[in-house]
Amino acid sequence: MADLAIETDALTKRYGNEYAVRELDLEIDPGTVYGFLGPNGAGKTTTMRMLTTLTKPTSGSARVAGHSIAERDAVTPHIGYLPEEPPIYDELTGREQLEYVAGLRDLPREESGARIERLLERFDLTGDADKRIEAYSKGMRQKVGVIQAVLHEPAVAFLDEPTSGLDPRAARTMRETIADLADREMTIFLSTHILPVVDELGDRIGVLHDGRLVAEGTPTELKRRAETGEEGSLEDAFLAVTDEGEYAEPEEAV
Repeated sequence: MADLAIETDALTKRYGNEYAVRELDLEIDPGTVYGFLGPNGAGKTTTMRMLTTLTKPTSGSARVAGHSIAERDAVTPHIGYLPEEPPIYDELTGREQLEYVAGLRDLPREESGARIERLLERFDLTGDADKRIEAYSKGMRQKVGVIQAVLHEPAVAFLDEPTSGLDPRAARTMRETIADLADREMTIFLSTHILPVVDELGDRIGVLHDGRLVAEGTPTELKRRAETGEEGSLEDAFLAVTDEGEYAEPEEAV
């Protein structure tokens, strides 16, 4: 049986007496686009930082791409991460930034060069690739961040607000790219406030509220949880499960 792409068991992060994430249980299959939703402060970024080995959990455990997150050197070759603010260097050109990341990933120069050119073209950055990043718009910086997150074709890509700062055409390219990566069996762990993106792309969705997983299911299943009792919008469902107040045990939406 193939390993799950992401598996967590009671994953918890506490700062003093405050819980950022509490007893999170996830099972995500390879090739899944998993939409990870929640209000500001729900614990989404903390969860992603734990799963990418950047933050140690207080308790519980997790495996990503078949490796325990306690074994950082085993996990990091198999993951890509786009944080909300991409780690890029203003003094480099876009191409130099991507070549630098390729070197860190020990990608063969010829192979990485071809990938870089293909992704630059896909995101309409070829004409700006040799300009310094300090001159890039927020949307252009975001494109570079996404490219470097998936350049080494990881088993799992964690994308935090990947469409932030993009114009409609670039946002569409981003959605198409995410769908294409999933078609090639890359698992996408997608956190965003733009619910139509998750509704369009998500195979499964988890909703975090006050550090707890309060709902999980397919987009259709979650929409049936809207207050109307019928299939509504994903926004209706999101508001319904996050406005319930007191925590209820996570359930499969039916």
